[in-house]
Amino acid sequence: MRLGVALIALAAALAAVPLAQASFIVDRNASGATLRISGGTAIVNYRTRGLTRSVTLSGAINARPPSSSSQVAFKVVYAYGKKSGGACLPYDGPALPFLVTACKAPDGSYWALQSWQRLMPNYGGSSAAWELSASHWRGDLPKLEVWQDWKYGKWQHLFGLLTYDGQGVFGFRSTSRGNPLDTHGRNLYLDTLDSTYGSGWRRENSFLAHNPAGVFCYGFFPHKGAPGVGERYRLTVQGPGVTPIVSWSGDALGAFDIGLQAEMTSLLRSFGDQQCR
Repeated sequence: MRLGVALIALAAALAAVPLAQASFIVDRNASGATLRISGGTAIVNYRTRGLTRSVTLSGAINARPPSSSSQVAFKVVYAYGKKSGGACLPYDGPALPFLVTACKAPDGSYWALQSWQRLMPNYGGSSAAWELSASHWRGDLPKLEVWQDWKYGKWQHLFGLLTYDGQGVFGFRSTSRGNPLDTHGRNLYLDTLDSTYGSGWRRENSFLAHNPAGVFCYGFFPHKGAPGVGERYRLTVQGPGVTPIVSWSGDALGAFDIGLQAEMTSLLRSFGDQQCR
């Protein structure tokens, strides 16, 4: 009986997953990850929880514009043990944050593996599982633009745009806490360096890019204690579809500047977003 259950579990693990969610997470706390390309398929080998595993990814590239249909997604097949085949042509694409490895495919497209701690707790968290994410794209990356100013003359504030191929990145449904409920929505994750929470990078919060332009905003107001004002800030987001993770970082603002504030207020108003004022 136990052998039968084990065989069923193994068969399930080896079965193809026809439509994985976009921005595919290969696994968590993986080590020794390698990437090779065979035709239109990526072969990823890695170790996790004491086991050697492999996964093949195919059938998706880039992203669709936001719509009522699902985003593009990989066809995925997991297996135990190492899978051979394929090759990795030298990567000559754009720089990527949190990069593990990347390859250029024979058709000129790019594949990449990135690893980051997406789910650090808000308001000072500094640790979480490392998520190994896979992407496949051709052309420009998602564009993450960020500006900084102040709210009410004293609270640091940042805002910006998340776009892809000239269009805003956003979803259509989310929970009351701002978690996306479709494959188009994206949370942006804000980290703060050497802040009131302590040394090193720590999570401040996460928030949605808004429908329809991909606008977002966040103020460092008191939430649970003092706001996490730091020396630098970093904003990271999973690209739409199966595009890569992108990130921005910049120094925190200094003393309030009325001229800069007027300029930034005008810029934010020009986006026409009713949730960011």
